[in-house]
Amino acid sequence: MTIASVIVDIPASQTDRPFDYIIPPKFVDIVQPGMRVVVPFGNRLLQGFVIEVKETTDMSIEQLKPIHSLLDVVPVLNEELIQLGRWLTETTLCFMVSAFQAMLPAAMKAKYEKDIRLIEQHMPLVHENVRALFRDRLTIPWSEVEQTPYVRLLQQEIANGHIEVVYRVEEKGKIKTEKWVELCANDEHVAHALASLSTRAMKQKQVLEHLLTARALPLKQLLSETNSAWATVQTLIKKQLVAVKEKEIYRDPYANHSFSKTKPLVLTEEQRQALHAIGQAIEQNVHDVFLMYGVTGSGKTEVYMQAIDLVLKKGKEAIVLVPEISLTPQMVRRFKERFGSKVAVLHSGLSLGEKYDEWRKIQRKEVQLVVGARSAIFAPFENIGIIIIDEEHETSYKQEESPRYHARDVAIFRGRYHRCPVVLGSATPSLESFARAKKGVYKQVTLTRRMNDHALPPVEIVDMREELRAGNRSMFSRLLYEKLTERLQKGEQSVLFLNRRGYSSFVMCRDCGHVIQCPHCDISLTYHRVQQQLKCHYCGYEQRMSAHCPACQSEHIRFFGTGTQKVEEELTKLLPHARVIRMDVDTTSRKGAHERLLNEFGDGKADILLGTQMIAKGLDFPNVTLVGVLAADTMLHVPDFRAAEKTFQLLTQVSGRAGRHHLPGEVVIQTYTPEHYSIQLAADHHFEAFYEREMMNRKKHGYPPFYYLTLITVSHVDALKGISIAEKIAAHVKKHLSAEAVVLGPVASPIARMNDRYRYQCMIKYKRETNLTTALRAIVEHYQRDMARGDVTITIDLNPYMMM
Repeated sequence: MTIASVIVDIPASQTDRPFDYIIPPKFVDIVQPGMRVVVPFGNRLLQGFVIEVKETTDMSIEQLKPIHSLLDVVPVLNEELIQLGRWLTETTLCFMVSAFQAMLPAAMKAKYEKDIRLIEQHMPLVHENVRALFRDRLTIPWSEVEQTPYVRLLQQEIANGHIEVVYRVEEKGKIKTEKWVELCANDEHVAHALASLSTRAMKQKQVLEHLLTARALPLKQLLSETNSAWATVQTLIKKQLVAVKEKEIYRDPYANHSFSKTKPLVLTEEQRQALHAIGQAIEQNVHDVFLMYGVTGSGKTEVYMQAIDLVLKKGKEAIVLVPEISLTPQMVRRFKERFGSKVAVLHSGLSLGEKYDEWRKIQRKEVQLVVGARSAIFAPFENIGIIIIDEEHETSYKQEESPRYHARDVAIFRGRYHRCPVVLGSATPSLESFARAKKGVYKQVTLTRRMNDHALPPVEIVDMREELRAGNRSMFSRLLYEKLTERLQKGEQSVLFLNRRGYSSFVMCRDCGHVIQCPHCDISLTYHRVQQQLKCHYCGYEQRMSAHCPACQSEHIRFFGTGTQKVEEELTKLLPHARVIRMDVDTTSRKGAHERLLNEFGDGKADILLGTQMIAKGLDFPNVTLVGVLAADTMLHVPDFRAAEKTFQLLTQVSGRAGRHHLPGEVVIQTYTPEHYSIQLAADHHFEAFYEREMMNRKKHGYPPFYYLTLITVSHVDALKGISIAEKIAAHVKKHLSAEAVVLGPVASPIARMNDRYRYQCMIKYKRETNLTTALRAIVEHYQRDMARGDVTITIDLNPYMMM
């Protein structure tokens, strides 16, 4: 008897363990670990992941049910990914099924459908109205009957045993196919057929002659090239001369792009040394973590590409992660031009089907390199030679839903498994990574100079308080306005960066001071001018903008703060001749919009690129000589210990967009807190000085990298119940941890109410706590039933990046 251990698709504590199933004789030699199967669980069918195939079980054979059916022919998870799933379960406190599902494209998540089946022998006993629903069928989808007035009748018939409920497991992902026509007779037979065709059968003759040369062609192509109709092909099928077959084709997101092959560039001395260090680890199959700390424009990407080349020549595979927002077409183009069809691309801009097809190319070993955002770290390669994480400091590498993994940790796990180097690259490394490099845990390689020895652009800080005193009420300082005008006269381009979208950050009545809030969250609504809408950026609530204050009916209702739409409007007033492209979530939400806007700017169809974070990194335009930062302190005043670090990183990255080629660049930073060290040191391009200063602050207040953090967030529709649960959790944690651990809270979260739920949080600071995971697991298990009912939500983040 062969048994399969299966993790079923129910993310809950009671089911977070393997269940044993008998492998039916017809599947015995087929079922392997890593395959998805359909299994009976209670009264329904569920998807499950086979994690082991064995000969023995602790249960009696009579109790075991057989596997119902297979969803895969080959495993979708290899041995390493199954191990990785177990590790994620332990380190992020997620359910094992959630870990496995995070590794697969969304198209492979199961869709559960419910059918109602009439039991034939009981048909005469069934109520006539119900029988009428079935007409001449024995099975009907539940979705078809739940809209009818007969649901109560159906429930009675199910209880009487006349009708049964049947569950189906279906995949969302559909393989795309195309009809191909191919010759199924030999050449002699075809030649004989051609000779015997009458003069009226000219089209049949053309189709056969066409196929004699090509042997097989897509149906569409064949019909258009011979100007024939489907009826012609059907006649030839009847004569057994041709056959039509369905062939699988990939949905290629880059099918309409042409990529011209590029050659490796000549490296600088620093680049050569960096490549040599990484190359040695590749050659010797050693797992080392390299921190490539290189100023913006120092040519990190070229070092990545030449290191990948070494790996591909050894017949191994490579994974390159880039932050979602800088996964620009520019980055994809560079890899496609160098490595051609060996590259698969995975990011959120692709459709469900395109992602599925790119993933299948990787699984089938048709590509050797994957370039993608966070989830590409799970690419099902089996012989990895290098993993590269570009802009490693980016917070988008941290997943904010379960499993709450950090791509860097997963990369290091996989690098250790495959005995290969992991390269973390950044001009502004995260403090944790830089501290590890200083301690020798990571190996540091440094690129201090820009390519072609271009200088880093000079940065000028403008105190906006002084601008106000001088009577300038515009959102543009006099200096920035002068420099923008100068660039327009010279025909050069400028980039303006603003750290928020929308028209203005809040709407307030000047008479009574009322700020229009979201009715479901403790946050103000943001005004979006194009749709004349007020939107909540947390729960998605929208309402029309009113001309009167809802509190006092005054007409003196005004917009405060600055959004991208408002900046664009002001720009057109100040510089009416300037051509402006705005890039934010609103303008890039349609598929392909991101690429189209960047191409237009690259082709010189605009003078100014105005945008949010998505333009801060990864962009390389030769004609950009001015970068303006409009509100440098937006992020400084949020309740987050990383606020100064994020501000420094963002300012440094956005400054690096200027003067990357032969034209010298300039940067203007507008701020209301010019004295803050993160702004001052970003202007000096002085990362080490910022690191020293920030590390002193972190040590003093007990934050990473000196301490680890865990954030527990409790949310409940009832404020009193929420705080009561949060207090019990804090008490439980304190009881199980050592005296060195610090438990802060519970306190109301910075956004105390979101989506009509009240939120409270506790923070744990610790250095080494062996009991921590056990104590946290006990909390999840204790409140499992309440969470399943939706009364309470408890999220535990063992390495939080979002403090809100």
